[in-house]
Amino acid sequence: MSDRRRAGRLVLPTEHIPADRTLLERSAIEELSHHADPWRVLRILSEFVEGFDALNEVGPAITVFGSARSHPNDPYYRAGVKLGDALARRGFAVITGGGPGIMEAVNRGCHEAGGLSVGCNIELPHEQSLNKYVDLGVEFRYFFVRKNMFVKYARGFVIFPGGFGTLDELFESLTLAQTGKIEHFPIVLFGTPYWTGLLEWLKGHVLSAGAIAPEDLKLMTLTDDPEEAAEMATRPLPVTVDEPREQTGEPKADAK
Repeated sequence: MSDRRRAGRLVLPTEHIPADRTLLERSAIEELSHHADPWRVLRILSEFVEGFDALNEVGPAITVFGSARSHPNDPYYRAGVKLGDALARRGFAVITGGGPGIMEAVNRGCHEAGGLSVGCNIELPHEQSLNKYVDLGVEFRYFFVRKNMFVKYARGFVIFPGGFGTLDELFESLTLAQTGKIEHFPIVLFGTPYWTGLLEWLKGHVLSAGAIAPEDLKLMTLTDDPEEAAEMATRPLPVTVDEPREQTGEPKADAK
């Protein structure tokens, strides 16, 4: 038995319906008793508490997203190992989804460099187990709880090439930054060949349509160098101090 710390619920490798599917699908909900939802709320709350308790003392960390399908011979996998190493040398933990591919690569680089390697795993129809380079692992039933942990305990994101899950995580982080829910939070895209088309589409279509502002595109930086990615992700963005706004309207008369 490994002596690496594990936290959260144990998930056994068996066929099952994920908890968040029963929460979201009407057909699944109709099969449940109308008394189930209040108990599910308590289970969701307990998952937040378990996550907060497990990750509270992680220290400075960077969250890294990327494809689960990348293999060890993939250049992006090798770059992920180098990034994990670079972050560990800077005194940062890494947080990933805890699975294979890019997640494993980053966990591996950090773990082998002596840093704290964190994995936040998710319950899926076909089980995804924590990779062997995770030092602190937490299991989640619900994607939205897991996403909260990715943001709450990180000081920045590095996003490697990936599929729908990676894109979901990218655009959620951009939305949080754009709306001011997170501030001074670096978002680094790794892999110029992969991301250039998306950035050009955002500029050529989304920006041109007026759906975003020019400064929104500045929320992201792009690199192909693991050392530079580590530097970008761990460098706080400049804090903008708002100037006091002048009061408008007539001054109110003193109360009589």
